[in-house]
Amino acid sequence: MPGSERRRELRRRRHRKKKIGQLKVKAGKASASEKSVIADKIRQLTPGAVQIIATLELEK
Repeated sequence: MPGSERRRELRRRRHRKKKIGQLKVKAGKASASEKSVIADKIRQLTPGAVQIIATLELEK
């Protein structure tokens, strides 16, 4: 029997948080075209992507 849904959701959250942190670092030194690629990756990763993209100013 796999773990509880709560444990799976916590694991997903931790993965998203780690991945968003990595993408934030890359976005700091990215060119304009790379920023659009990073924005697409964030959109696929999390439902709160609009707010994160606005905060990081990836698209204007």
